[in-house]
Amino acid sequence: MKNLLTALAAIILPMQLLAQHTLSGRVLNAATSEGLAGATVVLEGANTGTATGNGGTFSFPDLATGTYTLKVSYIGFAPQQVSINLQQDEQVQLALRPQALQTGEVVVQATRADEKTGTTFTNVTREQIAERNFGQDLPYLLEQVPSVVVSSDAGAGVGYTGIRIRGSDITRINVTVNGIPVNDSESHGVFFVNMPDFASSVQDMQVQRGVGTSTNGAGAFGASINIQTQQVRREAYAETDNSYGSFNTWKNNVRFGTGLINGKFAFDGRLSRIKSDGYIDRASSDLKSFYFSGGYYADKTSLKFVTFSGKEKTYQAWYGTPEALVYGNAQDLQDYIDRNGIEGSDKENLLSSGRTYNYYTYDNETDNYQQDHYQLHLSHDFLPGLSFSGALHYTYGRGYYEQFRAEDDLADYGLPNVEIGGETIETTDLIRRRWLDNDFYGATYALQYNPKKRLNATLGGAWNKYEGKHYGEVIWARYASTSNIGDRYYDNDAEKTDFNVFAKASYSLTDKLSVFGDLQLRQVKYDFLGFDNDGENITQSADYTFVNPKAGITYELQPEQQLYASYAIGNREPVRDDFTESTPSSRPKHETLRNVEAGYRGLFSAGELFGQSLQANVEANVYYMDYKNQLVLTGQINDVGAYTRTNIDKSYRQGVELAGALGLGTRATLSSNIAYSQNVIRGFSEYLDDYENGGQVRNDYGKTAITFSPDLVTSSQLEVEVLKGLRAAFVYKTVSKQYLDNTQNEDRVIPAYQVGDLRLRYSIGFKDVLKELELGLLVNNVFGEKYAANGYTYSYLYGTQVTENFYYPQATRNFLLSVGLKF
Repeated sequence: MKNLLTALAAIILPMQLLAQHTLSGRVLNAATSEGLAGATVVLEGANTGTATGNGGTFSFPDLATGTYTLKVSYIGFAPQQVSINLQQDEQVQLALRPQALQTGEVVVQATRADEKTGTTFTNVTREQIAERNFGQDLPYLLEQVPSVVVSSDAGAGVGYTGIRIRGSDITRINVTVNGIPVNDSESHGVFFVNMPDFASSVQDMQVQRGVGTSTNGAGAFGASINIQTQQVRREAYAETDNSYGSFNTWKNNVRFGTGLINGKFAFDGRLSRIKSDGYIDRASSDLKSFYFSGGYYADKTSLKFVTFSGKEKTYQAWYGTPEALVYGNAQDLQDYIDRNGIEGSDKENLLSSGRTYNYYTYDNETDNYQQDHYQLHLSHDFLPGLSFSGALHYTYGRGYYEQFRAEDDLADYGLPNVEIGGETIETTDLIRRRWLDNDFYGATYALQYNPKKRLNATLGGAWNKYEGKHYGEVIWARYASTSNIGDRYYDNDAEKTDFNVFAKASYSLTDKLSVFGDLQLRQVKYDFLGFDNDGENITQSADYTFVNPKAGITYELQPEQQLYASYAIGNREPVRDDFTESTPSSRPKHETLRNVEAGYRGLFSAGELFGQSLQANVEANVYYMDYKNQLVLTGQINDVGAYTRTNIDKSYRQGVELAGALGLGTRATLSSNIAYSQNVIRGFSEYLDDYENGGQVRNDYGKTAITFSPDLVTSSQLEVEVLKGLRAAFVYKTVSKQYLDNTQNEDRVIPAYQVGDLRLRYSIGFKDVLKELELGLLVNNVFGEKYAANGYTYSYLYGTQVTENFYYPQATRNFLLSVGLKF
């Protein structure tokens, strides 16, 4: 606490709170006269900007007398700018005209929540993304969203990263880019390492917590992340961002665009490279990516092509670090070594590494993957109240991870034993590559009908097809037996078709009361190679039809204050391993989630401080998420000898999320959010392997906490304009303890942690060729907290019960410096 107060004081003391004039106003939709929440408002001359609140309102207090240029932009509307000669407090109103300038906009808006859908969501603006973007992976840019916990395998946010929202991992979070699904069709995961520096081409993001509104792709069981790529920029530009920091981390990119050519055409692009040695030993990353878009924009029709690609080579840090090295002492480490019979080079690695230990030492123990995305968006306005947007898409992914394996059985690779000098050799050291080569393609569409102010209706959906090839090769073996170059020791193809159609509408019963309805029909067909009931590995098929209804209600207390509530049902199919590592008789059931959300959103004046007005933004919501047949790991071995997930009949999450922001003039903003939750499984059985007596032992529990679900998550940020052009921000994040499994065993936890980050941004404007120079500094974990944000555990019986915990340690104090140039 002393360190926290010191850091806050260091930022607050320099700020100059000299009350002068306030410029406030409201941004409206010229067609409906409704306020536009989330519009971007930039005040040139004061080097500041903001986003409008729920009623479209904004405010810039403490402005000196003078002339300013006010620029306002919003997705799907023509931007507007006005010149203000400020001599006293002044209010302005700006009405933006709808304009079909961003293709895919209808699709994006069709899958997003708004103030009338009665759901819980957070919008992350382009400005917020830019100020946080020093080259770390995209989940780290969402760390300040309520109920979010992030982690990094390599320890510093570059390479493989993870995100959990309300305790749900990425396989339960629906992610779309311009309305097109990004989740892998089989594993349901999203690997942001395949999208390096993608944030530099993102316009904005919306995080819906809970089931949310109907979207495309797998069902959202914790949240959905809706990403929109950059809008058309009217003027030509060239920019570059360059970062360097701890662990030899580099980020370099160039961004460029033509602006609108003859008012009809525009092209934008980006090239990026990110490299890092990683905090964990050998956990290096070499990431390359590009983004390109080109479009034609007419008054009623627009056509836009978007492509982006990422190529990564990442040294594996998947194994984790033993508990003795993260939270233990020398004796704990020696006990771990003795208990597991570790010797030779593996023992030396453990004794010499410390908390940055990496189990892997083979020099090419790497993950190598490339993913190319292609999107073609068409938008057309048929009538003032009727518009259509459709998209075709194709994603091509291919790559492998390479592994050194010591003393694997030849039989596991379909190879006969080797006879040498009368000796039978059954095992061998080898190097293998496991490949994934897949194609994902389809179409999405949305027809929006908005004939009058009271009604807004959408008919949308998608048809998507996935074709995946899974195979493995042995590229070297000490004893190769009968294998030949290019032989595949497994070959497993899969196909999945995903179709959905949804209809949603909001209707204003009165000026204050609105209702919302949403109904989705989703059909899934999955063909895969798996075990039948006789133990034969044959091609099988699974089919699902899901009906997902949603309804909401909102009541506007005042133009900037609103109450809302919603009820939604979501369903999702099991993941690939659940199918391939089971038989039809042991195959798990699909999961169902019933979700209730209720809350308040408000923007209002909070009085005065030092003679200046304060603007407060407050959000509060409660939720209840009731799961039926949630899939969890129990340790049980099924009828094909695999440790797969088991359906739990009853489990739930319930909690409250509070978020608020207080504008202390244009020079300071204090924002904070708190998420408190209870995450419960009713009736859980744990299965432990008994290595002494054989078989498994079952332990039953009545009521336990759900794994990786902290009771309390908080995030706070104080941002201050210390001097003109220099802004400092201090971010403080806390996460309470998390259980590593569902037994609520206090010996299997990720301890609570608190992390503080310091960010500085200094920008200087120019009038010549160079328009702006920006310098940045990000100091992560300024107090040097030694913590882990992720991990796993396993237990077994060998006379007594033995538990082994493994963690993913995060970096202690580290930094990133950046230089940005805009031409």
